[in-house]
Amino acid sequence: MVNLLQPFIDMLVDVAPIVLVLFGFQVLILRQKIPNLKKVIIGFILVWIGLTLFIIGLEKALFPIGKIMADQLTAVSFIGESGSWENYYWVYIFAFSIGFSTTIAEPSLLAVAIKANQVSGGSIKIWPLRIVVAIGVAVGISLGSFRIVTGMPIHYFIITGYVVVLIQTYFTPKDIIALAYDSGGVTTSTVTVPLVAALGLGLASTIEGRNPMIDGFGLIAFASLFPIMSVLAYAQITNFLNRRKNNAL
Repeated sequence: MVNLLQPFIDMLVDVAPIVLVLFGFQVLILRQKIPNLKKVIIGFILVWIGLTLFIIGLEKALFPIGKIMADQLTAVSFIGESGSWENYYWVYIFAFSIGFSTTIAEPSLLAVAIKANQVSGGSIKIWPLRIVVAIGVAVGISLGSFRIVTGMPIHYFIITGYVVVLIQTYFTPKDIIALAYDSGGVTTSTVTVPLVAALGLGLASTIEGRNPMIDGFGLIAFASLFPIMSVLAYAQITNFLNRRKNNAL
């Protein structure tokens, strides 16, 4: 119970500034009563409890699982004596799978997809958007894992990626660009980040010659960049197919 009490206190300290800002603006700036005050208070209490339990779950389960999986996938008994990057194909497959599955489960992406569907009048579908973003994250984390295995500098990948994004942005329909850029941000949230960070640090800790501080971080940058590319590519392909269909008619 003592071990559980401290995370609740820490989370209360973290949530308190948000509560103060929201209530302060409502009462002092807008000078309006808070509607459904009882429900709002109950909601904040549930958020406090939920976030605390979530953080405890990350520390007790997700972080250790990510580290254990990285240890097992990079063990000599599993990949063999050779340290060549080709022998780590199960690492890339696992990175792709974990990237796709965590992104599909990401609440923030679901919220953005629902709002995009509502604002667009249904032209942007919820599930296609989620799947396209998840594929982008999966590819990005796989490539980021490849970077950790090979030890290549991260800036080569990131600079090249953003150059590609700039080129895509020029040729993409303007009404999808902002959504594509937001899609890159919402993927790095509560579900995706803990597992991705654990995977990166686990790989850098278990692969000989890698520094967890230098090589372990950076996977989240890949998880933010590649969804932008995938959504822009999806918009470009859809736009091309629609033009082709209209020309055929």
